[in-house]
Order: sequence, then structure tokens, then C-alpha cells
Amino acid sequence: MTTPRILATSGGIRPGKWTYWAPAPLMLEAIALSAHPGAARLAYLGTAMGDRPDDGFNITQAFAGTSTEVSVVSVMPHPNVADLREHLLAQDVIWVGGGSVAGLLALWRLHGLDVILREAWEAGVVLAGVSAGSICWHVGGPTDSFGPELRGIDNALALLPYGNGVHYDAEEQRRPLLHSLVGDGTLPLSYATDNGVGLLYEGTEFVEALSEREGAGAYRVERTADGSVVETRIEPRVLPGA
Repeated sequence: MTTPRILATSGGIRPGKWTYWAPAPLMLEAIALSAHPGAARLAYLGTAMGDRPDDGFNITQAFAGTSTEVSVVSVMPHPNVADLREHLLAQDVIWVGGGSVAGLLALWRLHGLDVILREAWEAGVVLAGVSAGSICWHVGGPTDSFGPELRGIDNALALLPYGNGVHYDAEEQRRPLLHSLVGDGTLPLSYATDNGVGLLYEGTEFVEALSEREGAGAYRVERTADGSVVETRIEPRVLPGA
């Protein structure tokens, strides 16, 4: 039986030597977890940044000359494939880029991608992504979708029954806001990642944290019976190439 997997990250892409982007260890791990790691089909969804053509070019160039077949799936200004469901269910990995998670969710629901992505996950397609592409699989989390002052969202896809914090060590508003959202009950038990760290889930169970940066961490944030919030550091397994 196929195991549904999600790799939710604050990393996965780095500057390339000869290309603008190159796949970093977390993205390569998503491919390694897939059904066909030696000849994977990877769909890139850049909805959160408005489906910028440059991003599609950059991800395609990042895998040029490799055994990974990349397709870029856009919904702006309209879907660029004839059948979104058929195309996405034929993939091994779906990678979601960063940007506005609020905008991403609105557009996905408009085009039925919320239903399609759940079906793909249940069928064994590895769902993965960075930043907005991490929060989207959870209940919600802190986001800069509405401006420089971070706000919480709690209406993400909720394939995973947890909150999510990204860029935990890079943006000072992230940690206190996640604690507040967990503390007041807006979000349930939550997992957070420093830059360069990912969270691997099988089904809805957290399995392990993975890192492409030495010294970076993951965190479990939960509300206790007395209403206080406790954060516990999770030491990641450092991936080759970190």
C-alpha cells in the first residue's frame, strides 16, 4: 500500500553554479522519497508568487540534464494544462514554491486544486514545498501574506492536523506569533522549521526533521493543560550535501 508523504520545508532550493536555481538536499530528498526516484516526474506550482514565468524557467533549468522530468503548472492567468487532475496525479512529486499562502489557497480552491492535491497525496504523490508551500499542507500558521506585520491563518488545507511555522530563525516575528496562536487555541499543536530544515510526515504522523544546514533545528510547539506554551527543539537528521 502506498504511504502518503509530505515534506514541508523552509528550504529546498539554492543558487546554482551555472543556473539561477539548483535543487538543494531537501528537494532532492522529496524526489528520493517518491515512487520513481531515478526517473521522477516533478510538478512545480508557483501559485504563491503569481505563477511568475521566471520561476518556471528557473526550476526547469535547475534540473536540466538530470533524470528528473519537470513540468510547471500554472493557474494564472488560466490553467496551462488541459486537465489539472490528470496531470497532477501522474506526478511523483509536487513541489510548491513560496510567496503568499493566502493567495495560493484562494486560487487553489477556485480551481479545485484543494481536492486534487488531497487525492494526489492519498495516491502516493509526494507533496512538498517551501514556506507557503509548507504552511499550506497544515491547518495554518504565521504568514506575511497581508503585509510586513505577520498575521495568522487557520484555513489552510489541513491535510496535516497541525500548525506550522516557517523561517523560524530568520524572521523575528515568527516565533512569538506562533506561540500566541497556539496559546489562544487558534492553532493546534504545531511544528516549526529554521531555514534549511524540513518536516517529514507519513500519513498524518510526524516522522522526522531533516536539514540541509548544520546547526539548524525544528521545533514542536504545544499548549499544556495549564494554558502555557511549551517549545521543544527537535534535532534534524543532516542530509548529504548540507
